[in-house]
Amino acid sequence: MEEKFQLTAMVELFGHQRIAGLVTEQNVGGASFIRVDVPETQDQPKFTRLFNPSAIYAINPVSEETMMIMVGQIQSKPISSWEAPAKPTWESK
Repeated sequence: MEEKFQLTAMVELFGHQRIAGLVTEQNVGGASFIRVDVPETQDQPKFTRLFNPSAIYAINPVSEETMMIMVGQIQSKPISSWEAPAKPTWESK
């Protein structure tokens, strides 16, 4: 039986970005992605982000306590609602 990949970690992404949380693997449409579940803090709700493995520079396993400290320090934000133009751009003026 294959062991499920799951660990608390700080993930370093290309472009000098970082995110911390529970790291697992998720298959979407036949492709494998790295899933990071960021826990809720006093300043933000919990959220999930999926990354293509080629976007990742390093995965640094840490304790749950250290991960929570990193979440507070990094302060990654979930995607906010999309801003759509008031009128679709394909409509004539």
